[in-house]
Amino acid sequence: MSDEQEKTPAGGGTAEDVIAAVAEEGIRFVRLWFTDVLGQLKSFSINAAELEDAFEGGMGFDGSSITGFNPIEESDMIAMPDPSSFAVLPWRPGEDGTARMFCDVQVPGGDPYEGDPRWILRRALERAESMGFDAFNVGPELEFYYFKDAKPEGGIPEVLDDGGYFDLTTLDAGVDVRRETTLALEQLGIHVEYAHHEVGPSQHEVDMRYKDALAMADDCITYRITVKEYAMRHGWHATFMPKPLNGENGSGMHVHQSLMRDGKNAFYDADDPYFLSGVAKAFIAGQLKHAREIAPLFAQWTNSYKRLVPGYEAPVYLAWSRRNRSALIRVPLYHPGKEMATRAELRCPDPACNPYLCFAGMLHAGLEGIEKGYELPEPMEQNLYHLAPEERHRRGIEQLPENLGEAIELAAESELMLRTLGEHTFNRFIEIKRAEWEDYRLQVTPWEIEQFLPVL
Repeated sequence: MSDEQEKTPAGGGTAEDVIAAVAEEGIRFVRLWFTDVLGQLKSFSINAAELEDAFEGGMGFDGSSITGFNPIEESDMIAMPDPSSFAVLPWRPGEDGTARMFCDVQVPGGDPYEGDPRWILRRALERAESMGFDAFNVGPELEFYYFKDAKPEGGIPEVLDDGGYFDLTTLDAGVDVRRETTLALEQLGIHVEYAHHEVGPSQHEVDMRYKDALAMADDCITYRITVKEYAMRHGWHATFMPKPLNGENGSGMHVHQSLMRDGKNAFYDADDPYFLSGVAKAFIAGQLKHAREIAPLFAQWTNSYKRLVPGYEAPVYLAWSRRNRSALIRVPLYHPGKEMATRAELRCPDPACNPYLCFAGMLHAGLEGIEKGYELPEPMEQNLYHLAPEERHRRGIEQLPENLGEAIELAAESELMLRTLGEHTFNRFIEIKRAEWEDYRLQVTPWEIEQFLPVL
């Protein structure tokens, strides 16, 4: 994250600005974007001539086929475009240009739809505001892989290179498409701070400058579709699957986070040995205490728990540190004059999550710590992977759930999850994830056939 606050660049701003920009740029179609409860992007296009009506009353659609939305007897939904999110899609230029806007989903009458992930995050931000905080700033680092095909023969993805961390040689086959993707993100108003090859073969990372959580959740959705669009242009497939390759690093989404109060970083305290305020310490303590029960929000899929294992840089132990990257939360070292950059880095989320729900759960967990005055334990600066289980138990260091089945049952009993999602989405989310786990649990895998069929 930068030490300077980044404002959300907008091709629009107000409805009038958007209508003027559409006329000036010759935009013919505007895609209205929102996500289902799992974070999958949904979209439908309207003719630019319908924009005034869309801003006035929204555009109706049938929500009954959207995962986690209302059943057919209650399926009427309204997509209300957010003019501040207007941007022209760089991969659809030309005379018939296409733009997009994110939408807030409403029910007939204009009330927010309680199953809209964007609204769920808005509610979390309102809680923070009621506690005196101006903003919840987040800076996520989304990793991904490029593969030659989405459905490879034999089921094993084929990588494009054997490059490693920060490689910039012929080993990095994705350097040109990564550059194109970065330029496209800039055109979409997303400021990119870093772009580089990651540890795994054909693995990459593009880091966005931090901003308010709602705008950043929109940016995460935009980032994922942009990466995929430009990979497809080269005949490749980009994936944010948490663990696509056996024996290689998974893809994470480390999230840097801080709270603002009266225009200042509420996490900074010049007089503290760690330069952390009481607010920051309680916030971190809240995330550590509640990490197990909100795990399905940052590790949403069965595959997510193949990444969260010791030995591959993904944290599994509930501790914090300043330099130790095996801890769940890392507090980067303070640099004089960089008070705005004081932050906590949550290292367990993966980039396949629903960012709206993930950021909402993170924020609620931290606010719970502040509200209830949780005490932050001492930092764990040694490699937690090297501690024996007995030693971790003696020190009271807990571990994230080992699979989605365990995680979803912890979530099902969690008052914090219920508060985060609301009853409507909570029930649907638990139901969907239980079904996913049961379907996965009953599968007979190629590994089992190879291991057991010849000998049993």
